[in-house]
Amino acid sequence: MDAFRKHTGLAVPLDRPNVDTDQIIPKQFLKRVERTGFGQFLFYDWRFVGDGQLDPSFILNDSRYRSASILIAGKNFGCGSSREHAPWALADFGFRAIIAPSFADIFANNCMKNGLLPVVLTEAEVSELMRRASETQGYQVTVDLEHKTVTDAPGFSASFDIGEFQRYCLLEGLDDIGLTLKYEAEIAAYENKRYVL
Repeated sequence: MDAFRKHTGLAVPLDRPNVDTDQIIPKQFLKRVERTGFGQFLFYDWRFVGDGQLDPSFILNDSRYRSASILIAGKNFGCGSSREHAPWALADFGFRAIIAPSFADIFANNCMKNGLLPVVLTEAEVSELMRRASETQGYQVTVDLEHKTVTDAPGFSASFDIGEFQRYCLLEGLDDIGLTLKYEAEIAAYENKRYVL
């Protein structure tokens, strides 16, 4: 997966609590076996109206946020089923980080295993970021995993916590397979010494 160290990007506010994984990527689109191609179906029931046209009232359809790569969300983001397709869809759409007051545990783990950084800030901090993203044209935020901070040019600054193992994997761009392959030489040496019938 792509390493995550420091990312500056356009921020979009999704001011809704308890966004579940079925809203992130509805079940009818879970037929693919690869990790790509899900972005077009992200928030499908909110992004589109009945005739398949974009719903102009949904925040991601607002032209001001077309190239957003940082999602600012409400509490308990990613609740519901444990589908790994949810972070795949968010990443495929172009998001690199999600900032919220809280995340469902399995969803947060799935994000980190797929190079998408879930950042937990206080409700007051998230509310302030949402306000700034709503009121400021082209509002950008910098998420710095090395220093565990979220900042913007006007002076917002907040720090966040993340497990050191998860942080290491994201900084190095290591998913579960990549982590195992770091021990490829040791694995090969063991296999070469095994008694074969």
